[in-house]
Amino acid sequence: MAKSLYETLGVSESASADEIKKAYRKLARKYHPDINKDPESQDKFKEINAAYEVLSDSEKKAQYDQFGDQMFGGQNFSDFARSQGGEVDLDDILRSMFGGGGFSSGGFGSSRGFGGQSGFGGSGFGGSGFGGGYGAPDLDIKTTITVPFITAVLGGKHHVTTESGESFDIKIPAGIKTGKTLRVRNKGKSYSGQRGDLLITVTVAPSPEYKREGDNIYKTIDVPLKSALFGGKIEVETPEKKVTLKVPTNTKNGQKFRLKEKGFPKSTGGKGDLYLVANITLPDVDTLDDELKQCLEKLPE
Repeated sequence: MAKSLYETLGVSESASADEIKKAYRKLARKYHPDINKDPESQDKFKEINAAYEVLSDSEKKAQYDQFGDQMFGGQNFSDFARSQGGEVDLDDILRSMFGGGGFSSGGFGSSRGFGGQSGFGGSGFGGSGFGGGYGAPDLDIKTTITVPFITAVLGGKHHVTTESGESFDIKIPAGIKTGKTLRVRNKGKSYSGQRGDLLITVTVAPSPEYKREGDNIYKTIDVPLKSALFGGKIEVETPEKKVTLKVPTNTKNGQKFRLKEKGFPKSTGGKGDLYLVANITLPDVDTLDDELKQCLEKLPE
């Protein structure tokens, strides 16, 4: 978030109050119209004073730190100052922006200010105060989360902690995909009695067991050689529950078994399918008895 008031004074966002004051005094002496006769120094002097009036006031500084240059319609402060035409008291602009009483008497923007200059011109902040012509500040907060694969399949809850320290559970809808953004109402920033939303972009974590293709899910399952040859039953864990799969005689390696509508929920309704892919597991030949070994050795190539 751009914060050009700090650039105007030549200090970092982490500068202390004393550092801000020191930088201001140095620049004010350099650009004071009574000292610097450069025609552009007057505008520079106004910007310096305006920046200091905001950053030296703890409440105004806190508000500016929250919204940055959004308070100037997204422009940096220097461009905003130069974009104002006509005559206006800077007190009015600050009152619109910060909801306070503007600059203190004798500060910049008053006939009692430095050099007797009025504030930089314009028709107020954006023509109608903060939230006027330039639009209200963006109060939404954006963040990202990663949810487990099974949660994406079945839906569930996910715990979230915001940058302000607020902590709560959100609902993850079944079938959510990577890149989907969830909106949580009234969990964003606050300003003038309004509160924004929390926008959460979701990433679905990869699974070591499952592979997703569209709305279908694939899982490789081990099938013992005996069951593959002569048929049998094996228990398989699926996202929903454990099931018993009937393996037919002469099952081949890579053969797929379809469990209808056990995949991801579709956006149009219904669900995709779950495919169980057979991986035929061979026994260790050293564990076989001699008679079985001899029979196997007689099998054709």
